[in-house]
Amino acid sequence: MWRQRAASADESRTGNLVRALWPLLGVTLVVLVAPLLAPYGSTDINPAGALQAPSGAAWFGTDELSRDVFSRVLFGLRTSWLSALAVIAVGAVIGSVIGAVAGAVGGWVDAVLMRTTDLFLAMPAPVLAIAVVAALGPSLRNTLIALAVVWWPWYARIVRGEVRRMAARPHAEAARLAGVSRARLIRKHLLPGAVAPVFVTMSLDVANLVLALASLSFIGLGAPPPAAELGAMSARATTYLLDQPWVSVAPGVAVAVLALAGTVIGDRANRRIREGAAR
Repeated sequence: MWRQRAASADESRTGNLVRALWPLLGVTLVVLVAPLLAPYGSTDINPAGALQAPSGAAWFGTDELSRDVFSRVLFGLRTSWLSALAVIAVGAVIGSVIGAVAGAVGGWVDAVLMRTTDLFLAMPAPVLAIAVVAALGPSLRNTLIALAVVWWPWYARIVRGEVRRMAARPHAEAARLAGVSRARLIRKHLLPGAVAPVFVTMSLDVANLVLALASLSFIGLGAPPPAAELGAMSARATTYLLDQPWVSVAPGVAVAVLALAGTVIGDRANRRIREGAAR
């Protein structure tokens, strides 16, 4: 009976997560397909010429190198969104492993891991990210590494707290007395309680990471030219902001739309997951 109830609870929890996160998967599918709608490649030359205003031949105009801004924005949407998801995935995995080990083992292991986590949290996130990129060299890969370094401690804190909370529950104590191995105890009895909080945090982090990636790229620490990345496109277009504003407005609006989409999806996922947990 207890196992049937546990299995039913797991199925309900999984269903709530899927229903809460399907908009995130939907936006991901859209940005994956978006470049297929681009009339030109991200580095192709538009015959309309350089710095042409928006028209039927170039919907968002062209940049200083005669590249189609609309096409580059579509490619940039994919880069920014998928990069944000990649950082979230890496940060969540690293943080969850560290948090689970710290919460389940306790003692000096917990103390060492959590003091290390506190050390990362004590540093201003933008400064730490800039320092890591500066040390590794400007590139999209190094920017993602830097953001993952900044992001994992939050997940470690969340998972550690949930694991310790679940460890105090009767079913975890019963499993421990029954001789269940520590690895199985963590996997089957402690980590499931942290799934919902982790996914809530992941969904809320999408918008923040889109903005963080655009910010680092804007100051020259992201993807190098000629890559189509929204922050870098906005930075290179500031020279033409007064006379040809479309070159910088389009990628800027795209960043805002992505961040707004991430915020709406995160709020919705947070609400749905918490409602499911309260039932």
